[in-house]
Amino acid sequence: MWFFARDPVRDFPFELSQEPPEGSPPGPWVLHRGRKKATGSPVSIFVYDVKPGAEEQTQVAKAAFKRLKTLRHPNILAYIDGLETEKCLHIVTEAVTPLGMYLKARGEAGGLKEQELSWGLHQIVKALSFLVNDCSLIHNNVCMAAVFVDRAGEWKLGGLDYMYSAQGNDGGPPSKGIPELEQYDPPELADSSGRVVREKWSADMWRLGCLIWEVFNGPLPRAAALRNPGKIPKSLVPHYCELVGANPKVRPNPSRFLQNCQAPGSFMNNCFVETNLFLEEIQIKEPAEKQKFFQELSKSLDSFPEDFCRHKVLPQLLTAFKFGNAGAVVLTPLFKVGKFLSAEEYQQKIIPVVVKMFSSTDRAMRIRLLQQMEQFIQYLDEPTVNTQIFPHVVHGFLDTNPAIREQTVKSMLLLAPKLNETNLNVELMKHFARLQAKDEQGPIRCNTTVCLGKIGSYLSASTRHRVLISAFSRATKDPFAPSRVAGVLGFAATHNLYSVSDCAHKILPVLCSLTVDPEKSVREQAFKAIRSFLSKLESVSEDPTQLAEVEKDVHAASSPGMGGAAASWAGWAVTGVSSLTSKLIRAHPTATPAGTNVPQRPPPEGHPTPAPTPVPATPTTSSHWETQQEDKGEAEDSSTADRWDDEDWGSLEEAESVLAQQHDWNSRSQATRAGQVSHPERKSPESDWSSWEAEGSWEQGWQESNSSEPPPEGTRLASEYNWGGPESSDKGDPFAALSVCSSAQPRPDVDSWGEDNWEGLETESRQAKAELARKKREERRREMEAKRAEKKAAKGPMKLGARKLD
Repeated sequence: MWFFARDPVRDFPFELSQEPPEGSPPGPWVLHRGRKKATGSPVSIFVYDVKPGAEEQTQVAKAAFKRLKTLRHPNILAYIDGLETEKCLHIVTEAVTPLGMYLKARGEAGGLKEQELSWGLHQIVKALSFLVNDCSLIHNNVCMAAVFVDRAGEWKLGGLDYMYSAQGNDGGPPSKGIPELEQYDPPELADSSGRVVREKWSADMWRLGCLIWEVFNGPLPRAAALRNPGKIPKSLVPHYCELVGANPKVRPNPSRFLQNCQAPGSFMNNCFVETNLFLEEIQIKEPAEKQKFFQELSKSLDSFPEDFCRHKVLPQLLTAFKFGNAGAVVLTPLFKVGKFLSAEEYQQKIIPVVVKMFSSTDRAMRIRLLQQMEQFIQYLDEPTVNTQIFPHVVHGFLDTNPAIREQTVKSMLLLAPKLNETNLNVELMKHFARLQAKDEQGPIRCNTTVCLGKIGSYLSASTRHRVLISAFSRATKDPFAPSRVAGVLGFAATHNLYSVSDCAHKILPVLCSLTVDPEKSVREQAFKAIRSFLSKLESVSEDPTQLAEVEKDVHAASSPGMGGAAASWAGWAVTGVSSLTSKLIRAHPTATPAGTNVPQRPPPEGHPTPAPTPVPATPTTSSHWETQQEDKGEAEDSSTADRWDDEDWGSLEEAESVLAQQHDWNSRSQATRAGQVSHPERKSPESDWSSWEAEGSWEQGWQESNSSEPPPEGTRLASEYNWGGPESSDKGDPFAALSVCSSAQPRPDVDSWGEDNWEGLETESRQAKAELARKKREERRREMEAKRAEKKAAKGPMKLGARKLD
């Protein structure tokens, strides 16, 4: 029977790379790149080939093998596996690069920052302190060739070949026999008399001084060059001089050297070192300390090395989220570090965390995710969005906090292109209908209209036909002036999605009613939209062959390319509207839900003020954006509390410069208007719409006065003017000073009328006025009781003997 010996090198779970060795530092070892056969993960492999007649070097290599295998410290090269045979020795460690090669490569790319060098030297000194103070070992080989750098930029101490015990158990330091290494020996070793008094760390601290000199000035030519600090930073020079002093007794202990260098104003006292020290001890920190650290971390990440952020900060952030209670504070630094990752790494490391975060009930986390969605939306695929993210996001439409509802609406701009047919055309439209009809915050109703105009091109043809005109028509009846402006501009942004018949029969009548709106900004946009739609109709009337071209997008399938007009009409809804909306919400804490018509002119004198006509409101299904009846009496009696300030949403108010970025329509509107009137036959519908988009007037409504403020003293209403006769020169714009008043509030009976136009009022007796006011109050009371009775009757049949209302 034959037995075949197994090859231990072939069975070794690691293999050497085919690339040439990374370097051959002074000593017996040769460094190779390698990988683990099972996973392919990169490693470094130190190889020593046993040669005949080199027994002393072989013993040194075996001693280094044993030391590295037994020593474990974060700043010492990490041992993974090893192989010892009669022909060779293999030591497998974490993937590292020799410090000399690392400094050369970084120097060609722009050089290392001083804070990176300070942390690297901090790690080497800390490793020496561990060896000397905790293990009573003398490294005896501190130099550039004994330091390695991992993928995170962390410096590791290696080169343990000539290490010996400080207590003399090993028989003293081994002989090196290599001139390149002996030049780092301190001068006292040349004194064989043994009369020089020194500490056990004195020799290693001298070699540390040589290493510092080489890091800043390059390879050390001779020991005499240490007298000139060269490029060593001034804050480090005093401490460096202590290391290379002639008297070994005064050389500091490694631990004391660290303390001196971390004193205020010293070389290692900087943000980068402090961040690394905190990360090393993060597991034992208090939750409050972790919260503060992560809040301040994002400010410093821009100045930190990319490799450090990817390989050291990111794992700590992921660990803090998975196993700690860091919460929403990790999101900002997490997405900041995510910019350094490739698409594949982002999918593997960030996306699973993001998907899990969306299921959180923490409001702070939800709003942070919504605010920063544009940073990770491109990495989300459609199945993930529709099945794992959208079902959680839609809960924000029903949240009691306005900030959550607002951010949820704005997030639909990013999610809409990835939503499927059901989520986009049914589920989302249902929530939009409810928000536009019943949300008590005017700015949120306005943003809903803006968002609908932006995503209109993604809707199916049937949904566009059913929803858009009804939704924008409802917005034009909103008591909040910017919502009415958004409704007008929504028509303009989606003009290519309407047939000529719809433009003439459904859109233009709505726009014409806004030409007498109390707000000037609404009137201006209405006139512009009317001129553009009329130009479109006129061009088709003059050349009927253009009808097919004009209506080419009406019945087309949903396509992002159709949204060219909407892409520029309300950019503020994505960028800085949060701060603007928060200010508007505070200015209108009890805004009335959309569904109240624009105030009408008061009746002539002598006629009683008619009771307010109930205006329909919108149902909450996407198939019915038509108006439904609202109870104005109930709206008067019940007020919705503003919960905006219940929590601190300070991040929503950072962009006060948004108003400064708004475009001025007034400077260009007259020129556009003149061009359309004087040469209507030369302009095509496309030129009208392109000029509309180029002017960028979608933010004009935000600059108008607060719609809830009362008119200035002395302001005269539109009904007080002589509409049939000539106007006197002293009368200005009859609409300029008017403000939008909610129709849910009753108008004053007498005070708003002008004293100079109605002389008959002065002859009326006070008793007649009081009687008229009493009759109005009585009529109003009967109306309210009748409505309450109708509501009670709707709950079931009235029982016999029930009290009948008057």
